[in-house]
Amino acid sequence: MTLLIQLIGCGLVILAIIHAVFPKVFEWKHELPRLSLVNQQLMTVYTFFIALTVFLMGLLCFSSAELLLHTELGKKILFGLSFFWFVRLIMQLFWYSPKLWRGKYLETLVHIVFILLWSAVTVIFALGAMT
Repeated sequence: MTLLIQLIGCGLVILAIIHAVFPKVFEWKHELPRLSLVNQQLMTVYTFFIALTVFLMGLLCFSSAELLLHTELGKKILFGLSFFWFVRLIMQLFWYSPKLWRGKYLETLVHIVFILLWSAVTVIFALGAMT
């Protein structure tokens, strides 16, 4: 279980770093000017803090897997992380419109991969919290 938590940690760090390319991939130079200034700035600030949070989650999992698995506080943190990623899974399943991915090979593949990833992360954190 320690190795799984550490692997999730590495994956979360990579996911956080990937956020750096969001402005280019999602063409924010062209998309964001359509929004009010406050919404433009909220998008960039929220993206930064989501990336920072995911990075810190990953760092915690990678560097402290044993403590997470074998202390009362660690188990509570794992439960919280499991809940966080469960809610993220629910959002993946029910918030994103099928118009974004249905009938598009790459987008459908990414959608399915994220469903599987969030499911696995949720279950592994939950199992870690219960052992």
